[in-house]
Amino acid sequence: MSQPSVHAICINKERGQLKQEIETARFLTDTGIEGDGHCGDWGRQVTCLDWDSVVRSNEENRLTMGPGDFAENVSIEHMSELDLKTGDRFRLGSEVVLEVTQIGKPDHPSVVTRTFGISLLPYEGRFCRVIQGGQVKKGDAVVKLP
Repeated sequence: MSQPSVHAICINKERGQLKQEIETARFLTDTGIEGDGHCGDWGRQVTCLDWDSVVRSNEENRLTMGPGDFAENVSIEHMSELDLKTGDRFRLGSEVVLEVTQIGKPDHPSVVTRTFGISLLPYEGRFCRVIQGGQVKKGDAVVKLP
């Protein structure tokens, strides 16, 4: 069993676009990631995706998708080890606490599907609210809270 960790953090000021990787991010309580278009008072402030799924998808589909290409905010190595369900809370680094509000979403012809012909968020994405804000950087540990 490997310790889950932040593989990458990605944002885009506009919704419906691929995201660009950043080294560190400030998560804002009840809002989202500073500078990301999904900030606001709703249940999908931050989108998390298992990095292992990206690697698997690349191998199965002969793609080279990287961080943010599936329009996720946070890719987490070994996220499946956390077994996150709706209502679960988890910590990124030492400060940030997220709560899973939704798993997956209705599939539609998104920029990801139009660009790459495949999408993971409708099936595997963990959509979250920021319960406690703070700083997160690549490599930070990810821990499921009791």
